[in-house]
Amino acid sequence: MATILSVSGSPSATSRTARLLRHLDDRLAAHGHDVIPLDVRTLPAEALLHADFRHPAIVEASALFERADGIVIGTPVYKAAYSGLLKSLLDLLPQYALAGKTVLPLATGGTTAHVLAIDYALRPVLNSMGPAHITPGWFTLDKDISVGEDGSLAVAPGPAEALAQVTDQFSLALGGRPTLLAATG
Repeated sequence: MATILSVSGSPSATSRTARLLRHLDDRLAAHGHDVIPLDVRTLPAEALLHADFRHPAIVEASALFERADGIVIGTPVYKAAYSGLLKSLLDLLPQYALAGKTVLPLATGGTTAHVLAIDYALRPVLNSMGPAHITPGWFTLDKDISVGEDGSLAVAPGPAEALAQVTDQFSLALGGRPTLLAATG
């Protein structure tokens, strides 16, 4: 099956965005894909802040993008835009780092006022990087994502079904198994 790079653009170690991505990674792995998680916040700050294209961590991140067949990009939305941390990474990647890739954009945020951030802020940047296909993305409200004391993640039923659908469409675009798994909350 396909190799998928799952990128979290959240600056927080306890991020709902990152937890949601890891939850969806499990679904994609169940579809038979090899999923590689990348939390941008773990990259060295000096490499990102100083735009050090040659820093080993940036070179390694670029290699992960090159190796992947599909890319899931997840970001929290701040002031109707994707995170600055994600922007820092995207700025350091080669111009056509997404060439030939299938991309799934996802976002989380506190209000439906930010729902268009995927299509009007993130999608144009991703499109400029030359992907073969950007699948329909999804915006999930923070209030619809809860984390249990044990670290388990639960997504409200409606958003869970929508996330399952966009994840399954992305998987199928990459040649994943057509068997749809039950939406997990």
